[in-house]
Amino acid sequence: MAIMNYNDFVKIAKDIAINYKTLYILGCFGSPMTYSNKKRFTTNYSYNQEKNRKEKILAASSDTFGFDCVCLIKAILWGWTGDITKNYGGATYLENGVLDVGADEIMNYCKDVSSDFSTIQVGELLSMKGHVGIYIGDGLAVECTPIWNDGVQITAVSNIGKKEGYPSRTWTRHGKLKYIDYQDKEIITSSKKQLVEVAYEVIDGKWGNGNVRKEKLEGAGYNYKEVQSRVNEILSSQSQISYYPIPSYTGNSIVDALKEIQVDSDFHNRKNIAQKNGITNYTGRPTENIKLLSLLKSGRLLK
Repeated sequence: MAIMNYNDFVKIAKDIAINYKTLYILGCFGSPMTYSNKKRFTTNYSYNQEKNRKEKILAASSDTFGFDCVCLIKAILWGWTGDITKNYGGATYLENGVLDVGADEIMNYCKDVSSDFSTIQVGELLSMKGHVGIYIGDGLAVECTPIWNDGVQITAVSNIGKKEGYPSRTWTRHGKLKYIDYQDKEIITSSKKQLVEVAYEVIDGKWGNGNVRKEKLEGAGYNYKEVQSRVNEILSSQSQISYYPIPSYTGNSIVDALKEIQVDSDFHNRKNIAQKNGITNYTGRPTENIKLLSLLKSGRLLK
C-alpha cells in the first residue's frame, strides 16, 4: 500500500542530501550522532568498527545524522524529520507497515523492475548488487555511500549520462517501490504563512487596503485583528528591527546560506533564529529550513 507520493519522497531525499550533515553508518536509519549513538554504532557492526570508519563516527558532530543506502529509504518512509532530540531523528521503526529489509531484498518490493533506463520515472529506486538509491530526475540520484562525500549526496546516473560537477555511478536496474504512489497529483501548497510574513506582505501592499484587505485575509484563513496588530507592531518599531543581509547564495541549504554571510549555522543558533522569526519548537524539519531560507533570501530574516 502506497503511503507517500513520489514528489514528497524525492523532496525529502533531496532535502536530506542538501540541508543536513550526514555520514555513512551501516545499519543506521537517521540517528543523530550523540555520545550514546556513537557508542552504539561503533560496536554493533564490524564495518563500523574499522579504524577509519570508527574515527569518522566518533569525530561527527551531534547534529550529524547517520544513514546507509537502504536505511535512508526506510528512514524517509518511517517518518524521519531531522529531529536531533529523537534517537532515530524522528523516524519510528516499522512505521506505516514498511518492513525492515536489506538493499538487495527491497527490490523484491518493487514493480516494473527494468534495466532499460529510458523508461525510468522520478522517485523509482535504483539498484546494483548490495546498493540502492533514489532517482530524483534530470539524470540525478540521491544515494548514501561511504565514497565521494561520505554520506547522503546527489550523484549522476551514468546509465542516462554524466553530469558535470557530480560523481557518476552506473546502476543495474530500477523499479517502482510498492510504498510510493507514482501517480501525478496536483501539488497544493498551503497558503497559510507565518504571521510575521503575512504582516510584511500587508505592509508591501500585497493584500490591499481597508475592507478589501480584511476580506482577503479572512478569506485566506487569517485572523485580521492579529495580522493588523502585527503590522502595527512592526511599523512602530521599524527603526529598531534589523535583518540578516541577503546572501548571493542560490542553492537550497539554509546552513550554507548562513555560512556565506558568516553567521553561525549550527542547530542551536538556527533554533534561536527560527524562534525570532515565528517558528516555534524548531527541529530542523525540511519545511522549517525552507521557510528560513525564503525569509533570508527575501531580506526578511530577523536578527
